[in-house]
Amino acid sequence: MHAAAAPPGASRGIAIVGVHKSFGMTKALNGCNFSASLGEIHAIVGGNGCGKSTLAKVISGVVPFDSGQVSVLGRSPAAPHEARAAGVATVFQEVLVADDCSVLENLYVGSDALWSRSFSATEKYEAANALMRELTGIPIDPEMLVGLLPLGIKQWITIGRALLCKPRVLILDESSAALDLDSTERLFAKMRELRDAGAAVIIVTHRIAELIRVCDRATVLRDGRDVGVLEKSEITEKNLLRLMTGRAESAEAGRSGSAPTRRGEVVLKARDLKIWPGGAPVNWQLRQGEILGVAGLDGQGQSEFVRILAGVDPALHSTPQVRDGNGHFFDVQDLKEAVRHGISYVSGDRKREGIFANLSIFENLLMPLYRRKARAGRLAVIDWGGLIGTFDWEVERLAIRMGERSNKITSLSGGNQQKVLIARAFALNPSILVLNDPARGIDVGAKAELYKHLRDFASLGKSVVYLSSEIEEFVGFCSRVIVFRNGSIFDQFSGEEIHPTLILEAMFGQVRPGHHPTDTVLNDSKEIETMKISDYDAEGKQRREGGSDAWKVKTSAYPNFDTPAKKPENPTALLVNDAAGVAPNPASTKPRVVDFNQDSAVTLDRMADRREQTTPNLTARPIKIVEFGQDRSSSRSDAATGANPRIKIIDFDALERQQAKK
Repeated sequence: MHAAAAPPGASRGIAIVGVHKSFGMTKALNGCNFSASLGEIHAIVGGNGCGKSTLAKVISGVVPFDSGQVSVLGRSPAAPHEARAAGVATVFQEVLVADDCSVLENLYVGSDALWSRSFSATEKYEAANALMRELTGIPIDPEMLVGLLPLGIKQWITIGRALLCKPRVLILDESSAALDLDSTERLFAKMRELRDAGAAVIIVTHRIAELIRVCDRATVLRDGRDVGVLEKSEITEKNLLRLMTGRAESAEAGRSGSAPTRRGEVVLKARDLKIWPGGAPVNWQLRQGEILGVAGLDGQGQSEFVRILAGVDPALHSTPQVRDGNGHFFDVQDLKEAVRHGISYVSGDRKREGIFANLSIFENLLMPLYRRKARAGRLAVIDWGGLIGTFDWEVERLAIRMGERSNKITSLSGGNQQKVLIARAFALNPSILVLNDPARGIDVGAKAELYKHLRDFASLGKSVVYLSSEIEEFVGFCSRVIVFRNGSIFDQFSGEEIHPTLILEAMFGQVRPGHHPTDTVLNDSKEIETMKISDYDAEGKQRREGGSDAWKVKTSAYPNFDTPAKKPENPTALLVNDAAGVAPNPASTKPRVVDFNQDSAVTLDRMADRREQTTPNLTARPIKIVEFGQDRSSSRSDAATGANPRIKIIDFDALERQQAKK
């Protein structure tokens, strides 16, 4: 099976020459050639089922090849442990984690020998804590069960597991598919860091924007063969699609023309819908013939929103309502009710919520139709002839590449598995399609076809809710886009306003000039108070040194509530908001002086003295002091760095009333 002689250039990195690999009658690789050098980021590109993932698995020793030559850093790995010993780490397309184990256990699985440990428990804990904070940008408890974490964090765990090996060759098979824009940027930075350190990074991806921005070279596959290698300056969507399909056509074709416009009656709506405990209520409507885009950074509530619309998860308060054919609205209490009223849902997490891995392609696509296609009354004899006709139609319409329909769905590539889920939703003949990142893992040509099918679907007077982590998908395709932030709708765009830059700015909390988000998405009925935060020690020192005692105020209606409150670098004053994420009502603003004092054991007398000595002349109601610190022994330096801040609010009037009662 393995050739004795190493391919030319093998010692410099990876060399694949004339490799063949078949699965039954399916030829996954048919004389494929590939080479990658250390110190570069190299992409493997191609349509669904072209052999990309198979090639990655051959390099990592997971799949044995039938014939040809393979050399990875001078070796020919025949098993995963051999590839790992050679310095190869692979992050596979499926998010491979053990939900019942902790983050720490998932990161270090396979790192220890049977009778020895690579690191002590303390070293592992500290390394896992630091790595997950670096990768995700947020603190993740290493002892937390992975099953409680969202898909994006699980993907970071698989990436972190590979990075802990300190690989010389890192293979990423669609690893950014489960990541949002911000997380993808952090992944790019890590990839460049590895490349600059002399490692080879091989990525398998369908995201054209990623290829253009981060790759040094790209090898294109078609039907199990390599059909071209593009240098960085040549990596464009036009060139990639020309090699992938043999014709020059882009995903823009599927989005060309004017986006569908709202023209029908309201078919789905939500009023005072609460997604998060602290989030603002969502008031929203979907109309006939509309394609609604849903965007937001990872973990901002948009995924929960579409799942609530489809009846997959309940809301904290209120329920969505769907309109039937007679114009009456009914609550969407659960998934069964949603399906009964014509709502179909497609999940981007196909492994957990989409496919039945032990069933056939046919069963996965048509199982929901068994009851509908039954005949003979209570005997419920399934009309197999009708089902086969539906199956063939959907497979042809979505160009699903497959062998026999009786083959298990796991025999398909990830992109073709996703197409089966989309075909299942179309087969139900719904009036509303709710899609949760449906294009994750499918190639650019398949995306163009999907856009076309969804536009045709909307042209029939039906409606689409389309969540995507790729904001470029919305342009020319959606009639309206809503952006989620802090568990509620932050902004919305329609018509010519749908532009990647504007959507991206809204995702990061930027307000458009002359536009107030509360005009359309926030509830201003609640009275909002504003606090003034000051550092008394800095002000006192400034006055003692003869400085000005003027109070500088930064008047920002939308401060950043995502980062922990901390002592400002310029300790003067800052206007913030009592209710995170909601703009203050200028008519009801009531300033309060808030002191950064690190000693948590402050007495009422000491606070009163401090108030009399340092409080500026403000027309304020009861003064509140906010204590920032981790515990009673925390130092002021901890507050300055913002390390794990804790907020303690003390109301003088309440304390005085309490003391008077005693």
